[in-house]
Amino acid sequence: QVQLVESGGGLVQPGGSLRLSCAASGIISTTYAIDWYRQAPGKQREWVATIRGSYTTYADSAKGRFAISRDNTKNTVYLQMNSLKPEDTAVYYCHSSARPNYWGQGTQVTVSS
Repeated sequence: QVQLVESGGGLVQPGGSLRLSCAASGIISTTYAIDWYRQAPGKQREWVATIRGSYTTYADSAKGRFAISRDNTKNTVYLQMNSLKPEDTAVYYCHSSARPNYWGQGTQVTVSS
């Protein structure tokens, strides 16, 4: 079964940047979409971005600030986050349509001064 391990989170000041990584157990295939979601305390899990082959799409909250990409040689999907805001604070999860009900530990992103 596919395994996804998120990393790269941390504490950053407003306006700063982070690059999250999602390492997959197998090859990153264009057959399946890879998503980033986030969940803040007391809130529902929120979709952030998706990559499917060469197509990318973003939530309105992420558009223009975040970029999802992949490196198939490393079996890794990335989420570059720029111009971070306090409201971006959440645990970030990657997700694969190959295992739709699987969620890993996520990586904590905290945006605070």
